[in-house]
Amino acid sequence: MSLEKAKKYLESVGFGERVLEFDASSATVDEAATAIGCQPAEIAKTMSLLLKDNNPILILTEGDAKIDNHKYKETFHTKAKLIPFSQVEEMIGHAPGGVCPFGIKDGIPIYLDVSLKKFDTVYPAAGNDHSAVKLSVDELEKISNAEGWVDVCKEPEEK
Repeated sequence: MSLEKAKKYLESVGFGERVLEFDASSATVDEAATAIGCQPAEIAKTMSLLLKDNNPILILTEGDAKIDNHKYKETFHTKAKLIPFSQVEEMIGHAPGGVCPFGIKDGIPIYLDVSLKKFDTVYPAAGNDHSAVKLSVDELEKISNAEGWVDVCKEPEEK
C-alpha cells in the first residue's frame, strides 16, 4: 500500500517511471546501495523524528550521515528524537525501510540536509523496503515539497 501511495504521488509529479523495485531488500542504506549498485552515501536516507510537541518531521540526509545533536538542537530547539519504530508507519504513512517524502500523511514538514548537495543523483526510498527512486538533488528538492535546507549532520571526519 505504501509503495502504491508513493508511486501515485511520483506519477502525479511526472516521476513515476523513475521508481525502481527490487527482489532484494532495500530497507537499510547498505541494502539499498547494493540493490541499486551505488555508494551508500548516494542513498537519500529519510529520518523520521519528533519535535518537542511530538509532531513528526522528516529529514533527508546522505546515506552514511549521522545527526549532529548540537546542530540539530540549534536548528529545531529540541534534542533529536527518532520516532519509535513501532509508530513510524502510523505517524508518517510508510513503514521503516520505506520511509520517503512521497505519499506521506498531510502536514509533515520535510527538510533536506546539505549533505545531499555534493551528489548529482540520489536514491530515496519509494514507500516500501524493496524500492527506490532515482532523482537529481534539484528534482528531489522540487518534488519533495521540502520546507528548505538544513545543516544538521556531522562533518564527514566526525562520523
